[in-house]
Amino acid sequence: MLTYEISAQDHLRRVDSFMRNLLPSAQFSYIKKLINSGHLKVNGAPAEPGDLLHYADQVTLKESSKTAAFLARLTPELDILFEDSWIICFNKPAGLAVHRTEDPEEITLVDLAETLLKKRDGVGRLRPVNRLDKGTSGAIILAKSSVAAGMFGKMVQEEGLGKLYLAMVEGKLQKQGTIDAALDGKESQTSYVRLFQGGGVSLLAVYPLTGRMHQIRQHFRMIGHPILGDKRYGGRKLSGFTGHALHSFRTTLIHPATGEEIDIPAPLPESLLRLATRCGAVSDESFLKTLNDVPAAETLALS
Repeated sequence: MLTYEISAQDHLRRVDSFMRNLLPSAQFSYIKKLINSGHLKVNGAPAEPGDLLHYADQVTLKESSKTAAFLARLTPELDILFEDSWIICFNKPAGLAVHRTEDPEEITLVDLAETLLKKRDGVGRLRPVNRLDKGTSGAIILAKSSVAAGMFGKMVQEEGLGKLYLAMVEGKLQKQGTIDAALDGKESQTSYVRLFQGGGVSLLAVYPLTGRMHQIRQHFRMIGHPILGDKRYGGRKLSGFTGHALHSFRTTLIHPATGEEIDIPAPLPESLLRLATRCGAVSDESFLKTLNDVPAAETLALS
């Protein structure tokens, strides 16, 4: 029996995501089979693919020669949060562009993801469903076919994604509020809830109610509380921190092919976790418990 204890870096990770990163070369159908057959248990009980893991949970996996052959020897280059036959969702690190930029030599998330799928499955043409700035970390959804891209693109435009971000901003804010300020002549609204504050900075749960370009970054600059590390919009430099302190933490959607409601959390990068615990002057465990109670995302309809 293989046994694992969930770390802070895997808090609120889906069970199927944990298995995917444990067995990166296995096809997702094999991982689904392992979970559905009860070979994996969380704290001694069978688990569902969409169940969320929590800090210090005990995960056990029945050992077999086939499973052992798939076990990761190194940490996978890309963190897969969710996958089915239609889409694959990654936890993008800050500093990595999603698709081609002005620099033809720059490696992108799409490049890395297509290489991963070609090596694993023999095929791999991917198309981004949602957007995420280069300096922002967190969940990004890629479609596996043109049909899937059209289907999910239409879903995003008409029904929207539920989006919850975590942001570290300069200064102290009230407990909660909504920023209602037009961007590029279009109505734009961003709501937030303060989770912690200290040392002249605040950690916020952020809900973009509309979907404008750089909306969250611009809105907090406009009210005098720019996001840490966001030099473009007035944030101060963070030493040793790639990108800016904004993370797409939780994405929810209704799957257009299956009708299933899917919740895709993206565990925090270690650098942001360290910033957040220092801000709140709390332990990892206390901070992660706070994340369990963060209100669910509002639906974000892009227009």
